Amino acid sequence: MNDLDLLQAGYRFALSLTGNPAEADDLAQQGWLRLHKCYGARKGRGALFTTIRRLFIDRYRRDRRVELVAIEDLDLEPEDIAMPRTERIDLERLLVSLREKEREVLFLHAVEGYTAAEIATLTEQSRGTVLSLIQRARRKLAAGATSTTVAEPAG
Repeated sequence: MNDLDLLQAGYRFALSLTGNPAEADDLAQQGWLRLHKCYGARKGRGALFTTIRRLFIDRYRRDRRVELVAIEDLDLEPEDIAMPRTERIDLERLLVSLREKEREVLFLHAVEGYTAAEIATLTEQSRGTVLSLIQRARRKLAAGATSTTVAEPAG
């Protein structure tokens, strides 16, 4: 099976999961790219289907947890959403205080939405190590957040 046939099979599988051609196209492409990023070469139909299925499940879980609303649809004034300066956490300083590995896994998990198992594959670490790094990073951020706020500038 050549690359085009494999990608088309992946699209058909994604379409069977989503029922939406545009979503299926995105899912198939993401699966294809992830395989090439992780393995550098085509791994076969089973690997592609597994990757697509995992991406679909991750997307479903994310959509179920978070309802996204366009900012334009919210009836808020800027002052309604602005946090008072005294309550802002110096997030950048807190993130810099983390070890590089802790920042990496926290980003992949919290921002990109990868599971611990996926992060373990991407970073070539054990799942237990990834879970430990995520937990340690969260604890450090929580400890720093409770003790650090940005003070009003003098003057």
